[in-house]
Amino acid sequence: QVHLVESGGGLIQAGGSLRLSCAASGGTFRTLAMGWFRQAPGKEREFVAGISWGGGSTYYADFVKGRFTISRDNAKNTVYLQMNSLQLEDSAVYYCGADKWEKATVEAWVSDGMEYWGKGTLVTVSS
Repeated sequence: QVHLVESGGGLIQAGGSLRLSCAASGGTFRTLAMGWFRQAPGKEREFVAGISWGGGSTYYADFVKGRFTISRDNAKNTVYLQMNSLQLEDSAVYYCGADKWEKATVEAWVSDGMEYWGKGTLVTVSS
């Protein structure tokens, strides 16, 4: 059983930056595909960014390309999401997900789901 704990959310002005972290325990982190998803009020959860086991491949939703960067530190069992140029529409609860299966396309990240989930961290972008 993999346990995921997100942190780093908060209130930020539009145009600002935040870095989210997700610490994993209970599994072999280096063999987990890790992803970030978000859910805004009244909307379904959506894929934001994903990273392969070793960090060599990354995947992004179109709406965050060029603004968000996903990375991982396998020595610290942690995955990060650096969010720059935040916009009002980025406000959401951000969830970390983990899966033993690699996902080789954005479509797979969007549709396959994740085996394990954290409880989320709230990001609120203000004007």
